[in-house]
Amino acid sequence: MTQELIDLKKSILEGRYADALAIVDELEGMSKQAILRNIQAYLRILLIHLIKNQVEQRLTGSWANSIRNSIREIKSLNIKDNKKSYYINLGEWENLIEEEVIEDAIADASDEVMNGVYNQFQLSEIVDRNQIIQTALKFLALTYSYSAKELSAVLAENLTQLSGGEDWKAGRR
Repeated sequence: MTQELIDLKKSILEGRYADALAIVDELEGMSKQAILRNIQAYLRILLIHLIKNQVEQRLTGSWANSIRNSIREIKSLNIKDNKKSYYINLGEWENLIEEEVIEDAIADASDEVMNGVYNQFQLSEIVDRNQIIQTALKFLALTYSYSAKELSAVLAENLTQLSGGEDWKAGRR
């Protein structure tokens, strides 16, 4: 990005405004891609913990914290600077999950689910992708409906609905 800024300054100083605008467009694209990569990273973490929850049929405090943190970070990253539009709209999540994230999440989760007893191929056969995707979509939808302040409480209530969620809420292991 440093080279792009140098080129931008040079283009402006030389009066080459079309070139400068092209560089600005390139910088905007680079910025958007970086944001989307960060969103995808948090989405993968969300899916990993939903996979662990589904297969192990329990919810630990650590998993709940990871799910909650992922959702809160996705909310923060997804809203554009104008605070009125999003990088990823509500109806675009399912395709993103199916096309770009779910398989990596399953592969990554294989090291963690039941202490790595399943490899990624075995885990892939066990995981109910549709359920994971629908649960993720439910959590992601909350980011469009609630403020950051309200989101924590709403997430906590939704976490209790996961497998083992009532035990997590009651402090039972």
